Amino acid sequence: MFLEYKHRLAALMGPAKAQEVVSNAVILITCGGNDFVNNYFLTPVAPRREQYTLPDFCGYVMSEYKKHLLALYGLGARRIVVTGTGPLGCIPAELAFYGSMNGECADEPQEAAKMFNPKLFDLVDELNRDIGEDVFISANAFSLKMDMIEKPEQYGFKTSKVACCGQGMYNGLGMCTEMSNLCSNRDEYVFWDPYHPTEKALRIMVKKLMDASTDHIRPMNLSTMMAVDAVAAADRAIY
Repeated sequence: MFLEYKHRLAALMGPAKAQEVVSNAVILITCGGNDFVNNYFLTPVAPRREQYTLPDFCGYVMSEYKKHLLALYGLGARRIVVTGTGPLGCIPAELAFYGSMNGECADEPQEAAKMFNPKLFDLVDELNRDIGEDVFISANAFSLKMDMIEKPEQYGFKTSKVACCGQGMYNGLGMCTEMSNLCSNRDEYVFWDPYHPTEKALRIMVKKLMDASTDHIRPMNLSTMMAVDAVAAADRAIY
């Protein structure tokens, strides 16, 4: 899709200008969550579970993720924000699937996220070392979301367990359709549907990515990155 975008951009403004746009852009990529929720943990006897142990599956997904990241770099991307998975065991879909009685996060998918994310952040560090510059920035979506899930009231939410739109326990079953239960005010909910945060929750996360410490985003937050790039652009303009 990114390659197709570059071709369309080049057709509009020419290859050189298109490459300049891509190289100066901030690109966000999030992979991994669906590989666990909609694949490895999809059913108790999912084929991937039969094929891989959880650590081995994490390694397999990581090897595929690395290919994506290197492909983006090869296409000219020079600022790539890489997020890991959120707290997978705490999304309404998994609360419903595992039959959580009091909103406790499901152990298996939660363990997968805790196993996957550190490996991803190590991969990002490795890629930056190999390239010789900080092309990739890793964002800890797990810690950013977990704080909202554990303390929703502090962020102005009514609940972090029940989705605004869905069916069944925690509104965690199925997709958001005309037949779903629908809340009256989505801004009171951390989750919009069984899988995805609401717009309000995402805005909070983006604000954190702008200003967070290296505990949440490394090697620098987005505000620092933009300042560094602005200085570099000014220097290029002078010379």
